[in-house]
Amino acid sequence: MANSLQARKRARQAEKRRLHNASQRSMMRTYMKKVIKAIASGDKEQATVAYGVAVPVLDRLARKGLIHPNKAARHKSRLSARIRSMS
Repeated sequence: MANSLQARKRARQAEKRRLHNASQRSMMRTYMKKVIKAIASGDKEQATVAYGVAVPVLDRLARKGLIHPNKAARHKSRLSARIRSMS
């Protein structure tokens, strides 16, 4: 357990950041699942719209350091390829 005042404050800040980051990661996963669900349903129009909403979220989280930029690029690339492969 943290003993000094500074360490206690840092522990409070770390917990607050952890909860915020967990919320942001959950939001990102939700948007990605919406794209995947639209792809699975076979609706290319809906998948394209969902993809357009998910891309800025991925970019923003990568810019803020929550996920690695390469991870964001990988997700965008794979989702885009799945949408393009739809007939």
